[in-house]
Amino acid sequence: MAEQLLDQVRDAVDGQIDFEGQKLAELLATAALAIVGGVSFLVGLSLQDIALALKIGLAGTALTFLLVVPPWPFFNKHPVKWLPVGGEPAITSAQQNIVIDEKLFAK
Repeated sequence: MAEQLLDQVRDAVDGQIDFEGQKLAELLATAALAIVGGVSFLVGLSLQDIALALKIGLAGTALTFLLVVPPWPFFNKHPVKWLPVGGEPAITSAQQNIVIDEKLFAK
């Protein structure tokens, strides 16, 4: 029972994201933290309440964490297609043609 629950949690947390998803996650994190920091600073300055500014900043950081850290499906829209393991080489020696100064050399 506990093992099944642990496997479900592991499957939910251990997701894969592609390279474009990593780029998007970094952009979202940077933009969200900058916006939250600016709003937090302005609210704290205008109301002269540093505790409120810290609470807004902490809440915004927590929301950014929830936005960026889980492997949401939109972070894996461009999966990488890897070569098969132990397969044939991509280019065999019969397929190698080299062109130098518009002359074809077969290897």
